[in-house]
Amino acid sequence: MPDDRLVLRELAREVAEIAALPAQQETIALWRGLNGLRPARPMVMIDELPWNEMDVDGELTLHTGDGFCRGLETTLRQTLYAWRHFPVDMVVEPVIDVPKAIHSDGFGVGIEETTLATADDNEIVSHHYVDQFRTDIDVGKIRAPVITLDEGATASAEARAHDVFDGILDVRMQGMFLSYEIWDDITMWRGAQNVLFDLVDRPEHMHRIASRYVGAKLAMLDQLETKGLLGHGQPRIHCTGAHTDELPAPGFESARPRAKDNWTYGMAQILGSVSPAMYEEFEVDYAIEWYSRFGLGYYGCCDPLHDRVDIIRRIPNVRKISMSAWADVDKGAEQIGRDFVFSRKPNPALVAMQTWEPEAIEKDLRRTLDACIRFGCPVEIALKDISTVRYEPQRIWEWAGIASRLVAR
Repeated sequence: MPDDRLVLRELAREVAEIAALPAQQETIALWRGLNGLRPARPMVMIDELPWNEMDVDGELTLHTGDGFCRGLETTLRQTLYAWRHFPVDMVVEPVIDVPKAIHSDGFGVGIEETTLATADDNEIVSHHYVDQFRTDIDVGKIRAPVITLDEGATASAEARAHDVFDGILDVRMQGMFLSYEIWDDITMWRGAQNVLFDLVDRPEHMHRIASRYVGAKLAMLDQLETKGLLGHGQPRIHCTGAHTDELPAPGFESARPRAKDNWTYGMAQILGSVSPAMYEEFEVDYAIEWYSRFGLGYYGCCDPLHDRVDIIRRIPNVRKISMSAWADVDKGAEQIGRDFVFSRKPNPALVAMQTWEPEAIEKDLRRTLDACIRFGCPVEIALKDISTVRYEPQRIWEWAGIASRLVAR
């Protein structure tokens, strides 16, 4: 529709104006410094928001009608909204990423579950999973997916994007960025209780599952590399800035990106409940092969990793280690030192409580920054996993102001 095109071009012009600001290159330089373990200051990001609660004065209301256009409009409006209200250390570039129409026929097993939601328009729900791997025979369900590119759909999307954005934003047809979270996936195929019991009662069964799944994921990676379907030029890695002087690797070709041209990230959140020795046996021993293929890696998510940094050191190419709200920041900072980026995930519950307490926010952030100062850690703060702000988006704006003030010191 002509009106859809006009809506998108106007939003794109606003994004392009912001992208042209000198502040963007200054922030990119700061991320490059941090990711190279030579930080000028701590960096701050905000991601994974309850966008259904964030609208103010219609800033996020969509005006396009076509599905393709509405997806692009959502991206543009959320970018503009974040820049206006909580930019922290986000980078706005004069680029619009359009995903290639890449299809996978899956790993041979699906998720069977029931869910509960607090609101119909909230994507964050609770899950109850049905066990898909009761027997060793069931492990044979796992297979390498077949990856295909719908060339017609990709060409159509590219043509439409160029028609809308040419002269304003560069169009980048984007491939896939891959992560490593085999235990998150296995937990969704089996249920948390079954996974934790079988790690103790049937370790051989769990090794069969892990080994077969890692093999299937590596086969998928091989296909994506061979077919030139990996992405490149990541602006973010797991809700943090990805800009670096070290990627892409020598010999990079934009038409055929390789794993070593990219970041990857991974986690084993369910294994936060097991001993470091079991964690090493079932996670790290498998993760090594995956991470060795990539240029740089981010490791961890909500799992408390302060007591297993020495084990994570075995994983090649890791540059950032997550320190979640459940981590001991002092022990984590001591273990990380200057060797990795201390990637702090503040507790999102602090922006979701019934009463808003900015003093608690500041106290929490100061504790992290003080610990990293004592041990010389390069540090970033990524507020994420925000399920609700109680329909008070100003909480995020104020959190951003507090964090920005503290890191500026």
